[in-house]
Amino acid sequence: MIQKSLSSRAWAELFLLGCIWGGSFLSIRLALDHMGPLTTVLHRTFWGMLVLWAVVLWRGHPIPRGKGLWRAFFVMGLLNNVIPFTLMAWGQQFIGTGLTSIFNATTAVFAVLLGAMVFADERLTRRKLVGVGLGFAGVIIAIGPKALVHLDATSLAQLAVVTGAISYACAGVWARRALTGVAPEVAAAGMLTGSSIVMVPLVLLTEGVPVLALPSQAWIAVGYVAIVATAFAYLLFYRVLAVAGSANLMLVTLIIPPIAIVLGAWVRAETLPAQAFLGFVFLALGLVVLDGRLVNRLTYTAR
Repeated sequence: MIQKSLSSRAWAELFLLGCIWGGSFLSIRLALDHMGPLTTVLHRTFWGMLVLWAVVLWRGHPIPRGKGLWRAFFVMGLLNNVIPFTLMAWGQQFIGTGLTSIFNATTAVFAVLLGAMVFADERLTRRKLVGVGLGFAGVIIAIGPKALVHLDATSLAQLAVVTGAISYACAGVWARRALTGVAPEVAAAGMLTGSSIVMVPLVLLTEGVPVLALPSQAWIAVGYVAIVATAFAYLLFYRVLAVAGSANLMLVTLIIPPIAIVLGAWVRAETLPAQAFLGFVFLALGLVVLDGRLVNRLTYTAR
């Protein structure tokens, strides 16, 4: 795979995207102080949907009408929003924002495995196997082997977040198969529409009618995660993808956890056990190996 060199503007946009998504974990945690996890997800998808459809209309894109495309949007909404957003929001009730972001970073590791199983041009090389192995070692270290034997609310929350990361990886595979050629704004708006339609009955059946008389802190948290970390972040994501390429975009997974850890410690006085930091080191090493550039540079220097 040929990797594009990054301009200073692309680096700045990549860092901005990492900061935005890093802040999303804190905003979700703040929203959870005032509403249930499913209601939090509905706010995120619904308000983000409205913003993105406004962008679609402003840019003059036609509204998709084919049933097959809308089915693809619904599946994408389940894989990329409903399942991971819900699992991670539920998990954040029991584990900190920083630890959630570390497990979220495993998305890139699972994406490599799933891509190799589905697409002929994404086969597993020796380097990728090493990177995947380091990534899984990081997850096991961060969770702690004992948590896998003795399940409690904390360990179940950790496993829920990891499962959400697997769902994100599945979404990437589905997007390549079913949404290639669809305008990014339309794909994101359609996906969030499908997500919102699914979330409405789930929220009404489990958490009741959402309360709108919320304190300002709750609305600021909801506004950030829905408008900034979802609608704007999706638009920025596709922009960075276009100018930097998918290989470079994977670097954002290394930026998110440090931002989330610092914000969690600063705003909510959260602390992480030493094993979580050690796990992130292994995961980060795995992502660097999967990226390949540093490995290639060291190999070239050694010759």
